[in-house]
Amino acid sequence: MTGDVDTGAAAVTGETGTSPVPEKGWLHYVGVALSGALLLLVIALAVMVIVVPKVAGGVPLTVLTSSMKPGLPPGTLIVIGPVDPNEIVIGDVVTYQIRSGQPAVITHRITSIVSSSNGSRSFILQGDNNGAPDDPVLAEQVQGRLWYSVPFIGYVNNAVNGGNKAWIVPVGAVLLFSYAGFMIAGGAAGAIRKRREL
Repeated sequence: MTGDVDTGAAAVTGETGTSPVPEKGWLHYVGVALSGALLLLVIALAVMVIVVPKVAGGVPLTVLTSSMKPGLPPGTLIVIGPVDPNEIVIGDVVTYQIRSGQPAVITHRITSIVSSSNGSRSFILQGDNNGAPDDPVLAEQVQGRLWYSVPFIGYVNNAVNGGNKAWIVPVGAVLLFSYAGFMIAGGAAGAIRKRREL
């Protein structure tokens, strides 16, 4: 009699084809939450580093020296927005060409403004961590005013904007979209499994 009961139970299990679904532990949910947070962080950084400067006409640059520590240490990404030299005030952080018309630039703080009798302006700048001011800077040398900064991302920006840009950006985009697709597909599969169990 006991054997008949066991056989019947086995037959019922075989007919339904279902097996108990193990419950997911808290580590699974922590992993999903961390993965989602990481994806959102990468998207937010991409927007701040690539999209916003492109749309607003800003220029992303990387701080390479310690002259603006502690506020802008080496490795900080800064985004410089266009500015009318007449709107610059003491205390602004601006980027200027070392020599007018040449690509090398410095980003320092305005410490004083000199107005000449003919109406032109020149600026005295100094790094927050420097002991002496820079040479006077003419209005035409000013490239823009600091808009915002993102710590530690400057070196990544340099890598992406260098000779590696041709392959880093497409590969990064593919990886992000693949990850998003995997997360969406996993969520959809889990929802379908739950419906079948009901």
